[in-house]
Amino acid sequence: MSGRKETVLDLAKFVDKGVQVKLTGGRQVEGTLKGYDQLLNLVLDEAKEYLRDADDPLKTTEQTRALGLIVCRGTAVMLVAPTDGTDEISNPFVQPDGA
Repeated sequence: MSGRKETVLDLAKFVDKGVQVKLTGGRQVEGTLKGYDQLLNLVLDEAKEYLRDADDPLKTTEQTRALGLIVCRGTAVMLVAPTDGTDEISNPFVQPDGA
C-alpha cells in the first residue's frame, strides 16, 4: 500500500469539463472545472450562478448571473455533477391532486 490517500471522488476526469456544483445554503453554480484539491476546494471558470425563486428560496430559476473565475470552498460543496450527459426529469414520486 502506498502512503497516498485515495479520495472518494475522482475529479480528474472532470477537469476542463463543465460541472454543476450545489453548495450549502441552496446556491447552485455551473462552470468549467479548472482545478481542485484534497479538501474539495474547486476552481471554476466561466461560472454562472442560478438565481433563486423570490417566492421559494429553496428553488432555483433559469435566471443566471455571470461570476467568471471562482473558488468554491470545499466545506460548502454538497454535490458535483457533470453538465454533459444529464437531463432533468419530472419527479416520479409527486402524487396527483385528489389522490
